[in-house]
Amino acid sequence: MAQRTRTALIVYAHQSPGSFNAALRDSAVQELTDQGFRVTVSDLYAMTFRANATRDDISGDLRNCTLFQYGEETMHAWMEGRLSDDIVTEQRKVEEAELIIFQFPLYWFSVPAIMKGWMDRVLTQGFAFSMDKMYNHGIFKDKKAMLSFTTGATQTMFRPDGLNGDINVSLWPLQNGTLHFCGFQVLAPQIFWSPAHCPPPVRAAMLDGWRARLKGLLAEKPLTFAPCELFDLSFQGGFSLWPKVKEDQESQPYGLTTGHHLGKPLPPDNQTTAPPAEAPGAKDS
Repeated sequence: MAQRTRTALIVYAHQSPGSFNAALRDSAVQELTDQGFRVTVSDLYAMTFRANATRDDISGDLRNCTLFQYGEETMHAWMEGRLSDDIVTEQRKVEEAELIIFQFPLYWFSVPAIMKGWMDRVLTQGFAFSMDKMYNHGIFKDKKAMLSFTTGATQTMFRPDGLNGDINVSLWPLQNGTLHFCGFQVLAPQIFWSPAHCPPPVRAAMLDGWRARLKGLLAEKPLTFAPCELFDLSFQGGFSLWPKVKEDQESQPYGLTTGHHLGKPLPPDNQTTAPPAEAPGAKDS
């Protein structure tokens, strides 16, 4: 029987083909291809991918013409095959990929607008998540995803005592609120600190380190998040931690995760490093 071809998608957002982000993209394409992957790149700027989520994303009649609700309308459009062609094309890429890498420069502590638009428009309800298929029970629980990005700031500026604050806090909305919410196993981010202010040998070392990591990327343990089983998933229970879980956490030195800190110190590097052992009160998802 022929071996199944592994697939990867790189969602890429940078305007310049001469950028360090472009070099990182090209290194990933080459290394993954050498490993036998079929790699697809969605070059969002080159594609002039539309970032704004509008009525134009849906063909045919709306279910509610009085009040346009994008999430509700695109869910039904996805179910009925009425989403715009550019969204459908990207969704097919996601379906085929077992690994997705988001490559971008950090803009205002987040992704560039064009990449945020990709997330808003492509990860529609029904396709990427539902109310009973989210987080560790999510639709993409068999896929891996990660952020790979450059910063303008130095690493010391993104520490808990640095000017910009803890990078783990900055990454929580993207890694938990978007990727993990859709079920992805989230690999630790690859962060390239301030390459624009680094000499060429340092940038070359960054590229070498990225290529080296890619060789064993799929064998890495993903980041840990609080699984749904720790929460009372009902409106009556407020979708909050079960009382017994909170009681068990009282004796722990750190909070459960970056987002579920419970008023305690944040677990060190919760959003940047996969722990070698199971985190207290959490498990792989």
